Amino acid sequence: MDLQKIVDGADIKELVESLNFKEKVERSMALIDAAYKKFKDALVIANSLGKDSVAVWDLAMRVSPKIRGFIVTTRFKPKETVAFMNEAVKDYPELKVFRNDAEIPEKLYATDPDKCCDILKVEPTREAIEDMKVKCWVTGLRCTEGRTRVDFKEVEERDKGLVKLNPILIWKEREVWQYLALYRVKVNPLYMEGYRSLGCSPCTHIASGDNERAGRWIGTSKCGGECGIHTRPLKKNINGDGI
Repeated sequence: MDLQKIVDGADIKELVESLNFKEKVERSMALIDAAYKKFKDALVIANSLGKDSVAVWDLAMRVSPKIRGFIVTTRFKPKETVAFMNEAVKDYPELKVFRNDAEIPEKLYATDPDKCCDILKVEPTREAIEDMKVKCWVTGLRCTEGRTRVDFKEVEERDKGLVKLNPILIWKEREVWQYLALYRVKVNPLYMEGYRSLGCSPCTHIASGDNERAGRWIGTSKCGGECGIHTRPLKKNINGDGI
């Protein structure tokens, strides 16, 4: 099926509540399949190594084991995440790792978390998109995660010429865990300690409440917010152009 036909007229809030788990999985698979048929090798999965990303990666591998992906890591990632990343890359050579080792001020994550994320996360993401000649990047973003993610669409073009596909946008947290359990997908061991959203060590804490991302950047202006890869332009020398 054509990618645009799947999303045309879609009411995201309604889909969140009206589709059952099986229907959501089928829709996600159809979105990835349609996008892969359209963009072929120019479609790439962004794998953050979190529960949502590994669910999307598994969905993509079911569509085609030839689909490529990239991981952006930083010097501040927890040792558990680094070990999980190394295991994932060993299992899937299609995953390419990007990292920015530029010098930054000490504890920049505390004094200017936006700048820290821009240097360590956004810039390597831009490099990945350019290096892998990406025309469509696929994410594990969900509209039910928290306040900063309610206005995204399943198919977006925030940068002209770069489509972003969010195939599990309408999934709830329990449905992600349901998928991971049913398909026996490996997950980051940090979830066993109580984390619900994973990032760099200094900026990620165990938190309770409805907002999954409440434990991110606690005590800063970014609390529960975004690192920037979903909100900043990603194509070099091109301004973002929302559809």
